[in-house]
Amino acid sequence: MTGPASPGRPNAVKSADRTVELLEALSASDRPLTLTELHRELSYPKSSLYMLLRTLVARGWVELDATRGTYGIGVRALLVGTSYLDHDPVVKVAIRVMEQVRREVDETVHLARLDGSDVVYLASRESEHHLRVVSRVGRRLPAHSTSLGKALLAARGPREVDALLPARLERLTAHTVVERPALHAQLARFRSAGYAREREENTPGLACFAVALPYRDPVLDALSCSVPLGRLDAEHERQVVEALLRGARTITELLRQSGR
Repeated sequence: MTGPASPGRPNAVKSADRTVELLEALSASDRPLTLTELHRELSYPKSSLYMLLRTLVARGWVELDATRGTYGIGVRALLVGTSYLDHDPVVKVAIRVMEQVRREVDETVHLARLDGSDVVYLASRESEHHLRVVSRVGRRLPAHSTSLGKALLAARGPREVDALLPARLERLTAHTVVERPALHAQLARFRSAGYAREREENTPGLACFAVALPYRDPVLDALSCSVPLGRLDAEHERQVVEALLRGARTITELLRQSGR
């Protein structure tokens, strides 16, 4: 049975579409959800939603806490996500270079990919400092508030940036740039500098620097380094930016050599 086509999803099969939307709703939540909460969010018929949940629980994609009556992402979703990373050629190449960058500056290094108006973290290598940044793989953040996203947006023109981003930009902290003219001016500076930076726009007490990986067009991946402000001075910033630029060049060259 085929439902009406949705924007960006032509000829979507209704049951498959609902399955994906359900899994995305569960993965986006910071806690398990009840049937009533899922019904409220997705607006599916409650009986259909219940049968879909039963099927996904039986297949291991969703886990049911029978005591609380809540549903969360199951282990099958983890296995598929891990498989994606295991087979991604960029992650395979970048991991070795990220480890080298981490050793050079002893700060946490990230690899992320642009997905719509967000960036999704694909890999991290943590600093050995007691005070360090920890970021889980699969984390999704608005591109406009992160150095990773800003580096990727700066690789695009203003019209493309406006088409990618939502009409209203979310303010994550008091420092997040959410006004369009200010964001475009910031991206123009980053475009000229060859790297992006943000200071407490995403997380209080944290600065982050990022470089896009231009091995393909359009550019989708970027490398970043997060530094607590207590450790950041002009010399350390220079070291971090130079290490990122070298790392990005190395990753790009290796990917181009492999035909990516």
